[in-house]
Amino acid sequence: MTAPVRFPRFFVTAPSPCPYLAGKSERKVFTELRGDNADELNEALGRIGFRRSQTVAYRPSCLDCQACVSVRVVAGAFQPSGTQKRLLKRHSDLVATECRPWATAEQYELLQRYLSARHPGGGMTQMEEGDFADMVEHSPVSSYVIEYREPGVGSQPGRLVGACLTDFQGDGLSMIYSFYDPEAEARSGLGTYIILDHIRRSAERELPYVYLGYWVAGSDRMQYKVRFRPLERLTSAGWERIGDEEHDRLIAAAIVPRSGGLRVGLPGKDKLPAGYRLAV
Repeated sequence: MTAPVRFPRFFVTAPSPCPYLAGKSERKVFTELRGDNADELNEALGRIGFRRSQTVAYRPSCLDCQACVSVRVVAGAFQPSGTQKRLLKRHSDLVATECRPWATAEQYELLQRYLSARHPGGGMTQMEEGDFADMVEHSPVSSYVIEYREPGVGSQPGRLVGACLTDFQGDGLSMIYSFYDPEAEARSGLGTYIILDHIRRSAERELPYVYLGYWVAGSDRMQYKVRFRPLERLTSAGWERIGDEEHDRLIAAAIVPRSGGLRVGLPGKDKLPAGYRLAV
């Protein structure tokens, strides 16, 4: 006689200011990931739009907005654009290593440089080394850190220029959080390259998807996600592939005219909740 599967209990956070859209508030529904079935639960929830933060799976549950849309790249059908092909060639010398989820001082220092340059004033800039270790190491599911290093000399590893905390799921790879060296001029486009590398890894494992988290229409720092095609989004009727014409429009809208030239939106971040409390 088998033991019954525990049905997860869900909770809702109190509303707080939205980090993506001015004047909006956000609210999240969440549940704890624990026990022998944590991997299966995380994967099932990921297919309906949840994201993981340490031992918690969450998704937006806002009262007056549905702007956050879960998106995933169809890895087996992906065809890189001309720009993406050039990025793959530019960074082809990088050495990528799948490491167990164990935080290092080197990773933390890289994260601090990244946050200071890309997200100054954001909540994660206050993250201490212990908080970073919690983010990486407190995982009840199959996860690892992929490190991206420049070629080393002899037996010495090369300089760390990028990293990504990644969950391994039965239907693909879920990119939890990535960061990279923002000051290496010869390494421009590292954020995009890390995604391209995950797409390659999924395709090689014959896994269908790479989960990119939430795309938010109207938030400049989330527009980079539409540059990967084919792309599927989660709707009330399930996952649907974005059509070619609409995808062309979304990519064009992601490049915003600005005085002095074009500004191409830089990779932004899903906000990783630092903690949860019940709404009262």
